[in-house]
Amino acid sequence: MSAELGALPVASLASVPREGCLAPAEIDSTVEWIASCQLSNGMLPWYHGGHADPWNHMEATMALAAGGRWAEVERSFAWLAANQLADGSWCTFYLRDGVVEPRRDPNVCGYVASGAWWCWQLNRDRGFLAAVWPLVDRALAWCLRHQRPGGEMAWSVGPDGVPGDFALLAANSSLQQSLRSGFRVAEALGHDRRRWREASGEVARAVALRPGSFAPKGRWAMDWYYPVLTGALTGAEARRRLSARWREFVEQGLGTRCVADRFWVTTAETAECAMAAARAGMAADGAELLAWTGHLRAGDGSYWTGCAHPECVHFPGGQRSTYSAAAVVIADHVLGRRSPAAALFSPG
Repeated sequence: MSAELGALPVASLASVPREGCLAPAEIDSTVEWIASCQLSNGMLPWYHGGHADPWNHMEATMALAAGGRWAEVERSFAWLAANQLADGSWCTFYLRDGVVEPRRDPNVCGYVASGAWWCWQLNRDRGFLAAVWPLVDRALAWCLRHQRPGGEMAWSVGPDGVPGDFALLAANSSLQQSLRSGFRVAEALGHDRRRWREASGEVARAVALRPGSFAPKGRWAMDWYYPVLTGALTGAEARRRLSARWREFVEQGLGTRCVADRFWVTTAETAECAMAAARAGMAADGAELLAWTGHLRAGDGSYWTGCAHPECVHFPGGQRSTYSAAAVVIADHVLGRRSPAAALFSPG
């Protein structure tokens, strides 16, 4: 990519951390570890030597931006540009040298818009935003081709262009936020993409009002908190949703289970649930959850993907993952209100 990203400092990283948030040195070491996983071509794999998907690639990119690592951010967007398909989509999984899974996922493809808006809030570099705009424009145009009559988006699309026959609640919750972010990116650049804002509302209404439109995945924590995390549900309704299953998913002093029926506590779900709680007005609960990720932090600033209790065996296979570390950095940024980017996962 030709645009030179802005090098503006991230706001207030040197300030005293809020309760539950990380100290500046902790942020630095975690972001440094994420950067160490980036390949020379810009791809950010799940872990050293692993595969990547565009959604988690973008999540790690957002953490790099929060840490002021703009050279790595530019390489990350360059990798997306190099791998975007002619129709605007990306494949689901990649290795360094090619595609692992050619299926397309609208949520995975749309998240570039949320990442672009997050980065823009941090650097305010119009050249950066203009450089990533073609990725966002083409990706969201592709996503909208797969919206169903009820407003929700199909869960996946095959290499032959045939969409899957059901939709996923957590994925659509994320998608409505990406569409809203894309509209804001377009607006900042003077492009008319009002259809994206309308589509975001349609997806959000499907999430909030038509739960039967989605495949039943109620045992998964993401289906529980994602409508709140992404703003599809707000206020008292958001608090009711979280409170209804809080004891089912949250283990005191440990974090959030990834599934309700297994004692598997994961870093990413804990950090994301912390943001959801804070967004719903449950600030103390959010701060507590974020602090609990500390037991999954390794000495180099990385984070174990999760652990199985009561033995606290790290899993899968002792894996430390970039998306887990990124989720903590992003949650820290949001709960600490470190810059305007925090508004992506905040009320309003």
